[in-house]
Amino acid sequence: MLSAIIRRLIHMIAVLFGISVLVFLIFFATPGANPAARIAGRNASPQTIARVERQFGLNKPLPVQYGLMMKKLFITQNLTSFVNLGEKVVPQVFRAAPITLSLVTGAAVIWIGFAVLIGLLAAAFRDTLIDRILMILSLIGISMPVFWVATMANLITQGQFHHSWLFSWVPPLGYVPFNTSPLGWFKALIIPWFTLAILYIGLYARVLRAALIETMQEDYIRTARAKGLSERQVLMHHALRSAMIGIVTLFGLDFGALVGGGALLTEVVFGLQGIGYLTYQALETLDLPMILATVIYASVFVVMSNAVVDILYAVIDPRARQAR
Repeated sequence: MLSAIIRRLIHMIAVLFGISVLVFLIFFATPGANPAARIAGRNASPQTIARVERQFGLNKPLPVQYGLMMKKLFITQNLTSFVNLGEKVVPQVFRAAPITLSLVTGAAVIWIGFAVLIGLLAAAFRDTLIDRILMILSLIGISMPVFWVATMANLITQGQFHHSWLFSWVPPLGYVPFNTSPLGWFKALIIPWFTLAILYIGLYARVLRAALIETMQEDYIRTARAKGLSERQVLMHHALRSAMIGIVTLFGLDFGALVGGGALLTEVVFGLQGIGYLTYQALETLDLPMILATVIYASVFVVMSNAVVDILYAVIDPRARQAR
């Protein structure tokens, strides 16, 4: 087990190193790319550009530039923005991370809970009216774009119905830190949670239903039935555990991507200054240090999510433990 953890850590470090090098080369070594010219501003003189290059170390060889940037990003943590001069990048990422984590974690709890419930009901009542209704609702959830759902939610809860008894509790758009007001934190995020979760509820429910139906045809399921177990026991204690392997795989990929900035549209519409919104602003202004920091942050969560998925495989499926 220890050797597997060490291998996973080495793999994670190698992946992060490769991503950081690739992002650095795209923005700093691409022909025609001159970060000093962007920092100096439009129509800057050659003398000004040369002074900026010396100030930020952009006149040094690329390996030295990369080493200096990684040192400022991970060790001294004093890497500054190329757009908002003097503003440090790492503290901005640390301020934005809890917002995105709060949004995605709450939405994940909702979509997993509802998806498992809907998937189980659809599989239990396969080819009945209940199954068809649930699958139609799931398809509708998958088909609705997140930004449209978020906009409609805002129009209803923040618009003309805001003062009604149903939505009078909804606070203004924005984020409330948990340590400031747990209740305010919950109220500010409950609608963004459901908005982000709707798509994944439909997707995961359909995947789980298909996996359950396939699993119910396995030999060990027939053996469980032959032992006298009820259909409910077979479905809940045998089929569901095997069918959840596909859900775990999807969840690891989706959760890592969303925490890394994939929840951008939800953050923008609801005024949440998270990682996605930060990345969007950095791309608009080509703020290279901020882009590098947010991409590496996203990579960390994607790699960590995949590592957690590997561990969950061993918990859910005993065959995975034997393979190790």
